[in-house]
Amino acid sequence: LSALEQEVLDEYTRLLNNMDQLSASIASLATSPTSQILDSLRELERKTGLVFTLLKASVYSIVLQQQLEDE
Repeated sequence: LSALEQEVLDEYTRLLNNMDQLSASIASLATSPTSQILDSLRELERKTGLVFTLLKASVYSIVLQQQLEDE
C-alpha cells in the first residue's frame, strides 16, 4: 500500500469508530424513558439560560466600563 492509501484506510477506520460510538449513543437514547430525556433537557435549558444571562451581564459590564472610560 502507498502512504496515501494507508492514510485513507486509517481515516475510514476512525470514521467507523466514530459511527460505532454514535450508534451506541443513539441506541442508549432510544432505550431511555422519555421522561428522563425531558428532565435532562430541562436541566440543560436552565444551565444554558444561566450562562446566557451571565454572558449578557458581562457584556453589559464591559460596555458600561468602556463608556465610563470614554467620558
